[in-house]
Amino acid sequence: MCALFAIVGAVAFNSASGAVLAAVVGLPAGIGAVAGNAVALVAGQFAPAGVARAGVLTEIWTGEMIKTFRTAPEALGWMQRIRSYNQYVENDVIHFTEMGGDPNVLVNNTSYPLAITALTDADKPISLDKFDTEATPVTDDELHAISYDKMASVQERHRDALREKIAQKAIHAIAPDADKEGVPVIKTTGASDGTRLKMTYNDILTLKRKFDGMGIPQKDRILVLCSDHVNDLLETEQKFKEHYNINQTEGKICRMYGFDIYEYDGTPYYTMSTGKKKAWGATVAAGDARASVAFYAGRMMKAYGSTNFYHSDAKNDPLYHRNLVNFRQWGICLPLTDTKSRAAIVSAPKPAA
Repeated sequence: MCALFAIVGAVAFNSASGAVLAAVVGLPAGIGAVAGNAVALVAGQFAPAGVARAGVLTEIWTGEMIKTFRTAPEALGWMQRIRSYNQYVENDVIHFTEMGGDPNVLVNNTSYPLAITALTDADKPISLDKFDTEATPVTDDELHAISYDKMASVQERHRDALREKIAQKAIHAIAPDADKEGVPVIKTTGASDGTRLKMTYNDILTLKRKFDGMGIPQKDRILVLCSDHVNDLLETEQKFKEHYNINQTEGKICRMYGFDIYEYDGTPYYTMSTGKKKAWGATVAAGDARASVAFYAGRMMKAYGSTNFYHSDAKNDPLYHRNLVNFRQWGICLPLTDTKSRAAIVSAPKPAA
């Protein structure tokens, strides 16, 4: 009788999973339900202990992971503004063409024959970053006894962790390393909070002047504010407070001084005294603070590569009877040009007494 219930449970789970995936791709739910059980049967996953093993149906979970991963939540609306280059990814490498210069232009030339100048372009491959989650155990006992879909819950948490890490890596890559010609790092000028100077509207206006001076197009200017700078503006700027309390769309707070403004807690840290960006993964120290990052979306790129779902089956674990599952996602986000496309606003340290 227990075996019969297990088989019925496996069929029900495979049918539901297949129906969901079919709906995603626009097929009738009935076809998906049949296909889900067929795939499980071929994969050797349909047996008396099938309730547990149905929970790690590789094709179902990989397909659902790809769908949900590429639909960003509101908090990452700024990343949705960046153009996707997924179609150019091959074997988790994206290929760019490095232009070999421009031809010389002759004015009122009278000398012939004309000189020949070769314009040699070169392939510039960039490997996508590899993001792996640590494995999560899911035991047969859990899958048999719990009243909710444990595998779906595990997948959601792995997806969200991957998405957050990729976004943090993206905004870190976009942010300039330090102030230099064509890549400004602006210091805040507001009142001191005891540690740093707060952000003001004048700092955003300074950023606008910098973008104007670099000839950056007016459309698709993005400003991603860290939470410290958002709170600074909420304290002092009534107009910003009014915008902030309006229902947000795609995470955008408002449009101000020509920038579409978003809030994100994962912006990179800078050393306040030097205005230099901390290296990716570096330990945060006293005197460091998160910065706000601005960029022109038309000169940024992002690309997602393959999504891999890994699992070991509980039937191969005689000691713990547990499934182990984790994900790997390939992806990258970078500026297409080094200069005249991005900037940062960094909190200045409080003045010395």
